[in-house]
Amino acid sequence: MKTKLLLLAATVLFSAATIFAAEPKAGDTAPLFIGKDQDGKDFKLGDLVGKKILLLYFYPKDFTGGCTKEACGFRDRMGDLQTNNVEVVGVSFDSAESHKQFIAKYNLNFTLLADTDGKIAGIYGVKMDGKEMAKRVSFLIGLDGKIIHVTEAGNPDIHFNEMKDAIAGLKK
Repeated sequence: MKTKLLLLAATVLFSAATIFAAEPKAGDTAPLFIGKDQDGKDFKLGDLVGKKILLLYFYPKDFTGGCTKEACGFRDRMGDLQTNNVEVVGVSFDSAESHKQFIAKYNLNFTLLADTDGKIAGIYGVKMDGKEMAKRVSFLIGLDGKIIHVTEAGNPDIHFNEMKDAIAGLKK
């Protein structure tokens, strides 16, 4: 009986590990994915490798306080980001329609991906336990497809400041 329970527990743990990847770290190759943007068009991370630096940020939910502050902060910093060849892409579990409304209400000037099934959040290891939401985590991905910097903090200002410093470090 004890052996069967141990075998069952090991099987469950192995299955969970294959469904939810560990969060990639600086130096790791960014997991490639294809997602749908707010207009239902395919977004392929692989299409940016070698062309743009990507600030890929995951957030819990459209129209909530912290997420709105974060999105508007990236919007307001877009000039500086584009000057440094950085493209911003946000990802949440929200639908494409919700993203369209969020973009329209706040005049957002970057792509939002509708990860309604949580696959992208899963491969980046940022899905909240027990919820259909992503944690607030930002990944700066270099031209070579490797992760340069990861920020995981509830406060959007920390994301802005850490990403600004990481981008500035690329110029050195």
